[in-house]
Amino acid sequence: MPQPAATATGLSDVGFNPKRLSPGISAPASTKGQGPDDATLVRALLAAAMPAHGSVDAVADVCLSRFGSYAGLLSAPPTELRTLSGLGPHALSAIRLMHEAALRLVRARIDQRDVLADQSAVIDYLAAVLSRERIEQFRLLFLDQERRLIADEAQARGTVNHTPVYPREVAHRAVEHGAATVILVHNHPTGDPTPSEADLVMTRQIVAACAAIGVGVTDHIIMGNGRWLSFAERGLIDQATASASSGSV
Repeated sequence: MPQPAATATGLSDVGFNPKRLSPGISAPASTKGQGPDDATLVRALLAAAMPAHGSVDAVADVCLSRFGSYAGLLSAPPTELRTLSGLGPHALSAIRLMHEAALRLVRARIDQRDVLADQSAVIDYLAAVLSRERIEQFRLLFLDQERRLIADEAQARGTVNHTPVYPREVAHRAVEHGAATVILVHNHPTGDPTPSEADLVMTRQIVAACAAIGVGVTDHIIMGNGRWLSFAERGLIDQATASASSGSV
């Protein structure tokens, strides 16, 4: 069962219960019977990248101790990877390439198809994209009339707990892409995906700005540490759309 998130200010009338990511996305389950374990994968990656290194096992142990898993190593920020003793430029390049390959695999699941038909694929993709972020990032997924992905953009980056977002800029980018609808996405580096009052206000403002140009907002997804929350599932997008229609934003 998902763990209930703390109630945000002004949200006492809404039941927020963020969902957990699928096993293997941010908190991998046991891989017994599913192929090589994490330690084997990390050692194999480092051995291929540093064939002349005499203590690959020791470096692998340090990586696992620091990042917890193979997935954690691949998604670690480059600045943190460079602080580990024993990881040379070839190993750093190999880790970066493996991370990019993983991103392309999950992106392939949502390319050229109805994005809204497979929510789990979208969540897996967003988890992979945002896993390295230690500050808030606001992203936009632009969809066409058939709800296929046109583009995924990082619209703004902020601090640990705030990202400046300009509704008119969101609407402008939607027009430039010829999008029919938009999915709003941002992460909470603190780990709790419960929306703040500011998140709700910002969502209503963006919905209103997009409605003025005939572009719909399908959802606003907040990604936390192993958990996520959908505004659409909580009825908050419908509420924002109703507010925009009545001019009460």
